[in-house]
Amino acid sequence: MRSGLRAIVAGAVATATLALAGCGGAATGTTNGKLDVVTSFYPLEFIARSVGGDAVNVTTLTAPGVEPHDLELTPKQVGSIATAKLVVYEKDLQPAVDEAVDQNAEDAGFDIAPAAQLEATGADFEEHDDGAMPAAHKQNALDPHFWLDPVRYAEVVKAVEEKLVSLDSANATGYHERAKVLLAQISKLDTEYRTGLADCRLNTFVTSHEAFAYLAKRYGLTMIGIAGFAPDAEPTPSRIKEVQDIVKNQNVSTIFYEELVSPKVAETIANDVGVKTAVLSPIEGLSDANSKETYLTLMQQNLQELRTANGCR
Repeated sequence: MRSGLRAIVAGAVATATLALAGCGGAATGTTNGKLDVVTSFYPLEFIARSVGGDAVNVTTLTAPGVEPHDLELTPKQVGSIATAKLVVYEKDLQPAVDEAVDQNAEDAGFDIAPAAQLEATGADFEEHDDGAMPAAHKQNALDPHFWLDPVRYAEVVKAVEEKLVSLDSANATGYHERAKVLLAQISKLDTEYRTGLADCRLNTFVTSHEAFAYLAKRYGLTMIGIAGFAPDAEPTPSRIKEVQDIVKNQNVSTIFYEELVSPKVAETIANDVGVKTAVLSPIEGLSDANSKETYLTLMQQNLQELRTANGCR
């Protein structure tokens, strides 16, 4: 990703190699008899902790309050990748993680993107200085935000379950039992979304970050993004005018923003057209404000926000 990462990687691996001499368990990817699992960001951490339970030691690379797309790795984090038994990540979402895995954990790395069956949703996932994006790129870029679609998220749960069993068959029963519980909770969440969004005055919602295309597709909604893939990207004046026109013409009641970036643009548009603002969480990470929440509770909160904004019965 950045030129300095290779030097960081090399230093971290050297440090980790020295540490292994005095830490017998780390050499095999276990600590105190538990599997050492590294996850790249919160949605994958939630799966690993929920399915792994007390059979795993889970660390995540994206700290609370950090926007995952902007992640930079410390030498210690690269070292944890190099010594982990399993590194659960999504390729092409966080370039620093991709590079660290490629150079230090090729065998331990587990890319969940195939299980998520990513698609090109048409959202703008490449930022350009002029705000424009070639049509071919716009159609071909794969949307990474699978976790906002419970059905896709469930497929990744199954993939992680299978991977843990393959690495640690002695604890297979526990992995299967915990995965079954989580999958039932996700199935219930899917049902709540299907019924909760089935009868709404409006099917369009406006959000600052184009993270919700899979959710929109799954439940028959239309997402209008102010900016593109990068949540802190500045939209062009022409894009702001387009969004304002949509809000006025379709009687949209709410402009959604997210927790980890400034709400300034969303608030400005909302003030200009006289509508409300509210949080719609992309659930890319937790912050101090919602540290007690989980993937499941945040998805339920998102459902209630969408129901309120779109006048659902």
